[in-house]
Amino acid sequence: MDPASYLNKNFHAKSVIVAEYVWIDGNNSLRSKARTLPVVEGIIYDSPSKIPEWSYDGSSTNQTCTEDSDVILRPVAIFFDPFRGYPNLLVLCETFTSEGKYLETNNRAWARDIFDITVSDTEPWYGMEQEFFLMTPQNRPIGFPQEGSPSPQGKYYCGVGPNNIFGREILDEFYNSCIYAAIKISGINAEVANSQWEFQIGPCTGIEVGDHLWIARYVLQRIAEKYGVIVNYHPKPLSDPSWNGSGLHTNFSTRAMREDGGIRVIKDALKKLEDTHKHHMNYYGIDNEKRMTGLCETASFNKFNWGIRNRGASVRIPPHVAINGKGYFEDRRPASNADPYTVSALIYQTVCHDLYTE
Repeated sequence: MDPASYLNKNFHAKSVIVAEYVWIDGNNSLRSKARTLPVVEGIIYDSPSKIPEWSYDGSSTNQTCTEDSDVILRPVAIFFDPFRGYPNLLVLCETFTSEGKYLETNNRAWARDIFDITVSDTEPWYGMEQEFFLMTPQNRPIGFPQEGSPSPQGKYYCGVGPNNIFGREILDEFYNSCIYAAIKISGINAEVANSQWEFQIGPCTGIEVGDHLWIARYVLQRIAEKYGVIVNYHPKPLSDPSWNGSGLHTNFSTRAMREDGGIRVIKDALKKLEDTHKHHMNYYGIDNEKRMTGLCETASFNKFNWGIRNRGASVRIPPHVAINGKGYFEDRRPASNADPYTVSALIYQTVCHDLYTE
């Protein structure tokens, strides 16, 4: 059950709740601060519109100058707070100037405008696969020995045992916290490299995938903070090219792709993605070229290709989609540090509306 409907039915008489306002700063990183909200008769905080706007110092988050530093936080989505417990909330916010203009770093506002165009007609579904490394404060994977290198890749992916898996307690706590928060998390797994993990968000419709992925990132970083571990979203954090990098693989479909004969619609979409490859790569994450070398389950950064079952392609069509002739495709190009709002909206814009311009 989503937080809004649950709160509406089960809101208990307490004098206050705590709302943790969460937003994205000028470095594509997360910030948050807490506010006490009164609980009085007739007020149930079951909708973002019922959470009051707030503000913060944007000059301290690389978003404004000191002379005009106030930034307005406008709530756009609510989640249960797994840290303080019910009925406290995590409140995801967009950022605006005091005059009501959205900040340049507010990619959600741009994505919202894209998705507002007949999104109900196309029913865009997303699933995002967020890869990352768990690192020590010295920027070394937590599973690496103090000296030398660990065993090469091969035994870590979905592995079991103390020589193969590092940080499972962090991921299990994260998974349970996401479920508590009503985040649409669909799974977790250990990835190919030592101390590399992945979580999956979805299925989500439209703008929702960005909301849930950003809040999941927030929850993960809060839990890692407790363990003294750093969540590293760099697409190629290890200099040794034999180690895998991290991506934000994005699964996408429209209603037409999911219906009989949808494979033709998918192939038409792939042609559009090929034509706009360079444009997409400009927005698919910083330092992504270091990851997309054609090695370690990646395609070339500069060349678009697609294939059935091929994890070395820019876009992969899963085998069951090819067999059934309908379903979805997986865009494997986005980097782990990409903004999910930008990625999801850009795919939708290119595939569904031909709105791309150079």
